[in-house]
Amino acid sequence: MTNPMEQKLAALNIILPPSVMPAANYVPYTVSGNQVFVSGTLPMKDGKPQDIGKLGKEFTIEQGQQTAKLCGINILAHLKAACGGDLSRVKKVIRLGVFVNSAAGFTDQPKVANGVSDMMVEIFGEAGKHARFAVGVSELPFGVAVEVDGTFEIV
Repeated sequence: MTNPMEQKLAALNIILPPSVMPAANYVPYTVSGNQVFVSGTLPMKDGKPQDIGKLGKEFTIEQGQQTAKLCGINILAHLKAACGGDLSRVKKVIRLGVFVNSAAGFTDQPKVANGVSDMMVEIFGEAGKHARFAVGVSELPFGVAVEVDGTFEIV
């Protein structure tokens, strides 16, 4: 029988990439007790950074939401690895941190963050509701538009 979380991801047309090690001196996630801390995750696809630029300049809010969702998909790949390949072990999305590469005067970071927040609730239901911050920054690694980190409770 197929895992219910895998069925839900398939129904949402979400395909998780493999969890890959970062190129710098840190790990993609750390498990401590029943919590998983996922490092800041970029909008990577096929090993390449996507969506280079700033919100309010090169990207609209809606495009930023899709970028945030891509970061979330990559977070889920790391979370799945942390759970031994079984996302049904996720009990709660505790917190998401969303960094938005923002042009001067751009103040809609929370709207951009909704891209990943809405996806977590869509996937995990009530357990996907989480605390969050969304902040504007002047630059992000590789010039990407969004970076997201997260904390999860697992069983």
